[in-house]
Amino acid sequence: MISYAEGSILYGTMAKNPRSSVEGNERLTALLAIVLLLTLFVVGLTVPLAQSNTRLHILLGTLVIPPVLYKVGSTSWRMVRYYTGDPEYVKKGPPFIILRLFGPVLVVLTVVLLFSGVGLVVWAPKSMYQQLWFLHRASFVLWFFTMAIHVLAHLKETIQYGPRDLMSRTRRQVAGASSRVWVTLSSLVLGVVAAMLIAPYAHNGGYFFGH
Repeated sequence: MISYAEGSILYGTMAKNPRSSVEGNERLTALLAIVLLLTLFVVGLTVPLAQSNTRLHILLGTLVIPPVLYKVGSTSWRMVRYYTGDPEYVKKGPPFIILRLFGPVLVVLTVVLLFSGVGLVVWAPKSMYQQLWFLHRASFVLWFFTMAIHVLAHLKETIQYGPRDLMSRTRRQVAGASSRVWVTLSSLVLGVVAAMLIAPYAHNGGYFFGH
């Protein structure tokens, strides 16, 4: 969990810019979104090959879990600050109502999708393979369409804010740029660690096809 003091540094409340906390949160969320778009795209490429190359699908699917959790944390920070009456976040306002409704649905579907996959590999008894495989497949279909709406709705701000902490011209405008970049990188490092931990359980074939 991020303490208030740590969050203040991470999201830039120490900067002189009165919108620094809000933009710091937007930058971190957008940078994580770019990472997730790229990694999930690669994972998506392995879906047609999941039966013949299950191991690769498992390892890449596990790698994205920490970045997903980080992004949930970043968006939750904005929600908490807004609903607790932080003036900067109140002034920024909430997302459109449709996005507020889709947000929790997308989080639930993402968690179900990822952890049903992990369950198939690590702990599920053979008697549960068919049920978990159905859950994994059904959640993927629902997740795909919900994610498409989410990505299209946030694409402009992702492109606008995502690169700002990586560019010398804009990174100093809001305090905490280095922290946000390192947080993003740490999510990928944890993803690699998670993939390494699940690697001994992952092999080609079987998990997703009731074998």
